[in-house]
Formats: sequence, structure tokens, C-alpha cells
Amino acid sequence: MIKQNRIDYLLLTYFGILIVFGLVMLTSASSAVGQQRFGDAYYFIKSQLIKGVLPGIVLFIFFSKFDYHKLKNWVWPIFIGMIFLLILVFVPNIGSTFDTKAHSWIALPWFSFQPSEFAKLGLIIFMSYFLVEKKEKLESFQEGFLPVLIWAAFPLLLVLLQPDLGTLSILFVIFFGILYVADIKWQYLLSLILFSIAGFVVMILLAPYRVNRLMSFLYPEHDPQGVSYHINQAFLAIGSGGLFGRGIGKSLRKFQYLPEVAADSIFPVIAEELGFFFVIGFIILLFLIASRGLMISKKAPDQFGRLLSAGIIIWFVFQSFLNIGAMVGLVPLTGIPLPFVSYGGTSLVVAMTALGILINISKQVKR
Repeated sequence: MIKQNRIDYLLLTYFGILIVFGLVMLTSASSAVGQQRFGDAYYFIKSQLIKGVLPGIVLFIFFSKFDYHKLKNWVWPIFIGMIFLLILVFVPNIGSTFDTKAHSWIALPWFSFQPSEFAKLGLIIFMSYFLVEKKEKLESFQEGFLPVLIWAAFPLLLVLLQPDLGTLSILFVIFFGILYVADIKWQYLLSLILFSIAGFVVMILLAPYRVNRLMSFLYPEHDPQGVSYHINQAFLAIGSGGLFGRGIGKSLRKFQYLPEVAADSIFPVIAEELGFFFVIGFIILLFLIASRGLMISKKAPDQFGRLLSAGIIIWFVFQSFLNIGAMVGLVPLTGIPLPFVSYGGTSLVVAMTALGILINISKQVKR
């Protein structure tokens, strides 16, 4: 029988701060666009509460009490369901782009969602289970590593076909991180990195809009009213915040200047309103979450829990820094939201489900 300890209240506190902070900043960042598009300054926060927070809390509570070992019994239905939803985005009258270049949405009459968000957690659960099952054969390329690559390729290729390079990069880092924690041979990992770099270069060169994004990353001063408009507006928002910020609710760039201000561009609003020192505090919070989550992974009672918790933390932290890095010009723009902060019911519900699993693992760590 599994020994149940107290949950990790410190980790829960960190995430609680992050979620509440995200709701406050979403209220501020989305007010102008909500008023302009829907005649309601609180449209986005109300939608986030109804479609994200409420179902997210229910799923968090359920999975925080649901023994994570039982997920092994649901691995194949989870994997098949994930693949089915990723295929469904290509079906006419069901899949939608919502004015983007990627077929990443399923649009139903009563609600819409992104299957790629489910794929992040689905890949973590499936790979954690599969690597445990293949543990004795992982030294062999043909019998261990190759089957792992083949199964992981299904969701990765479907996201590539959408095409959604930002989400693809997150899925790849999740996959690579779990392989690393599983102690896969370094030769296999190095080969995977080299192959993936070559693949990403080819994907960028094959799509003109990706080349434009790369050029705006390398030369943000080029065409500030065209391809570099987004990154320049982000720079202006972050720079104008100074050390202490304009004050919460007082961003100027959120008024029809900064694109996707409630989603992937919410970080510049945070920097503009709260300033440099608060941003440093926010980044420290992310590091505290990473440190606490990896400690849970290290002390997990078995390999499945170790890989599962590591995968969840790698996902949260990498996606957070990928979003921030894009907004400050360290990486090209990806259109990736900031977890627990950006607007998006699907992403918040799935993230809180994953948090529930992580908390359940924390109750069973070795003391």
C-alpha cells in the first residue's frame, strides 16, 4: 500500500501565487481589447474564470486525490484520444485556424479548444509509462530507443502538419527532457538534438512567414511597421516600464498597439505596469517552482512518478521562459502563451490537471 504524506504546500503556494497573479494581470491587460471587441472590459477575465479556472479547480482537486499510479491503466486510451483529437483539427467544418496559419483548433457550436494543449500532458503520461516498460531495453537502439522514437513521432508529426512550430518545440523539449531523466545514452540524445536542429532549419526555410519571423528576431529594427511590428511594440512596453512600472492598469501599449495582448504578449504588459524589479521577482518565482518540482521528481517513489513529475515541470518552466524569451528578443516569436497567466481556457484546464497530478506525486515522495 502506498504511504500517503502531506501534500507539498510550498509548491502549492507558489502555484497559487502564480494563478492569482495571472488573473489580476489578465484583467488589466485584456480590458482595452475586451471593451473594443465585445463592449465589455471584463470579457476575457470572465471567460477565463468560467472556461478555465472553474473546470480547472475541479480537475485539480480530482487528480490531486487520484493515485497517479492508476494513470498506467489509462495510458493507451489517453494516447489514442490524443492522436484522434490531433487528427480532428484537419477535418473540414470541425478543425479551424481562427485566422492563424495553423490548423490547431477544434471549433464546435458550443465551445472551441486546442488539442495540442492536451497533447503536452498526454505525451508526458505516455512517455513516462513507455520508458518504464522499456527500461530493460533502453540500452539497445533497435529494441528500446527506436520504438520510443516511433511512438513519440505520431503527436509530433501531427503538430508539425498543423503547422505549429511553437507547440512542436515544447513537445520536443518535453520528450527530450523525459529521455534525459530516464538516463538514455548520451549518444542517442546527441543524435536526436542534431537531427532536430536540421529539421527545424528546414521547416523555417520552407515557410516564408517563418523566415520573416527569424529576420525580425535578428534585425528587430527592420520594417518596424511590418514584420517587426510585434517585437518592437513588446520592446517599447517593456522599456517604458522602467524599474518600478507605470502602475497596475496603466499600460499604454495594451490600447490597440500590442498584438495578442491577452495571450502570448501579456508579459510586456506585466513589465510595463509593474517594472523591472517585479519582473525579476516573477522570474524568481518560476525558478522556485522549477526547483521544488524537480525535488519532487528526485524523491518520487518510483520511476513512473519521477518521469511524470519531471515532464510536467519541464513543460511549465520551458514554456514560460520560451514566452518570456520571445518577448525580450532572446528567441524568435512563437505565439506561445505564458502558462497560468495568458488567456486560454484549454491551456489553463490542462495545466491545472497536470498540477493536480504533480501534487498527488508530492504526497507519495520519500521523506
